[in-house]
Amino acid sequence: MPTDMMLLLVIILVAVLVWRGPKTLPILGKAFGQGVKEARKEIDGMKQDAAERKGDKDETQA
Repeated sequence: MPTDMMLLLVIILVAVLVWRGPKTLPILGKAFGQGVKEARKEIDGMKQDAAERKGDKDETQA
């Protein structure tokens, strides 16, 4: 299964390279990396908020 995923990623990379050209590939990679970073930050914030709400519920019920 992991080899199928790697093959798919390689095919996508080659398609993007042909479509956009090698000069824009670093720009696309940077944009993708920033998007992943922002998504992780939001997920961490949501987890923290949920933990705080759970803690507030426990304190009010006690």
